[in-house]
Amino acid sequence: MRGPKAVCVELSDDERSELEARARRRKTSRGDAMRASIVLLAASGMTNLAIAKRLRTTRATVATWRMRFATRRMDGLSDEPRPGAPRKIGDDKITEVVTATLETMPATATHWSTRSMAQASGLSVSSVHRIWRAFSLQPHRSETFKLSTDPLFVDKVRDIVGLYLDPPDRALVLCIDEKSQIQALDRTQPLLPMRPGQVERRTHDYKRHGTTSLFAALDVKAGTIIGKCMSRHRAQEFRRFLDTVEQNVPIDLDIHIVMDNASSHKTKLIRDWFAKRPRWHRHFTPTSASWINQVERFFALLTEQQIKRGAHRSTKALQAAIDAYIDARNADPKPFRWTKHADDILAAIARFCRRTLDVQAQCA
Repeated sequence: MRGPKAVCVELSDDERSELEARARRRKTSRGDAMRASIVLLAASGMTNLAIAKRLRTTRATVATWRMRFATRRMDGLSDEPRPGAPRKIGDDKITEVVTATLETMPATATHWSTRSMAQASGLSVSSVHRIWRAFSLQPHRSETFKLSTDPLFVDKVRDIVGLYLDPPDRALVLCIDEKSQIQALDRTQPLLPMRPGQVERRTHDYKRHGTTSLFAALDVKAGTIIGKCMSRHRAQEFRRFLDTVEQNVPIDLDIHIVMDNASSHKTKLIRDWFAKRPRWHRHFTPTSASWINQVERFFALLTEQQIKRGAHRSTKALQAAIDAYIDARNADPKPFRWTKHADDILAAIARFCRRTLDVQAQCA
């Protein structure tokens, strides 16, 4: 038996922008993000059942939020007042706490803590914590960022993302880079293994036993790695690694190389090597944009899963551990899946730049 016909949803430009921001914002609560997604999909003409299947929820939930938006617009996506004891902290006090958190600093620190804000505002520590959690405020956290100043940034992003999402026919796409100065470290005392009720323990100090550099080439489609450890990472070593890669790729395919602008990648020795091999095509990443080179994700996994907590008493032992890790991944390769289109990346960067400029203008 069919239920009632779903109400038609039409969005203004402002409503669509706000809903899209809620749906993709990383720090939006899961419930708010789902409600925004329901309305956006409803506006695209999807049925309640189709939306429920796509978002993995119930048709009743979709119908509820669809109807509430249609009748009350953006206000309809807010939670109804819940039963229970009346609030003891008014909106003015909440606004005061949020404003102080965002726009001021304590006298003796660079950022607020729940205790310092509780003392300054006259609230309890738990009340400050609930307010911060409701507004996704985390003063104790700080993240870093780096904006590329490459004048060809847009062209390079479109070129490399195009290789990932739509690789050329009869061609192999490889991401190449080196992880230099990997230290062979051993702890000064034996490691105490994990046991029930006790995490693994190790000494904070260590002994150095030399360094090695890993050159790696990631096959974007297959997910396999060609890797080689060398004592240094100059152009001579990079040239030898390119020879190794050439020996391990099909001879009848074009090779597209994604790599950064390191000086060792652009010397005359390397330029001559590529000049003699017309089937090899270089694609340079933008300056200060190593995140677009997928082999960097492999390096992060290698560090986290093998190097960071490993104990190596020599560079030979370190190289053996790295080789074993690469062999294990190649035995069961899992390609990294690139999902974002170049337009999405550039739009996100544009939004970030606008926010940065707005903050600078306010501080001027």
